[in-house]
Amino acid sequence: MKTFKTILLIVAITFSSVLSASTEPTTTEINSMTKEIKKLLKSPSFKIEQDIKALVTITFNQDKEIIVLHIDSESMELEDFIKTRLNYNKFSNYLVPEHRTFVVPIRLTLDE
Repeated sequence: MKTFKTILLIVAITFSSVLSASTEPTTTEINSMTKEIKKLLKSPSFKIEQDIKALVTITFNQDKEIIVLHIDSESMELEDFIKTRLNYNKFSNYLVPEHRTFVVPIRLTLDE
């Protein structure tokens, strides 16, 4: 019985330390990331004839550079544009957790 209590205590301490050590990005960090991505994707190099949407899966490397992992879009032009503008661009003011993926919805609208 004493061994069971000891094992239970060890498991409880392990799980509590793991849960307290996990870091979730705050709303301010996400807003900062969104603003920086928006700035990088400003002024597309192609003509937008209709609203275009894409879901972009990104991660960051140890140098705080964006790595585009996947782009879910019907437009090849948009995919190329996103890859050239985002891939390996350094984030300046965002504390990025390494090896964590984010799915970023992107929408380019037709400006009339």
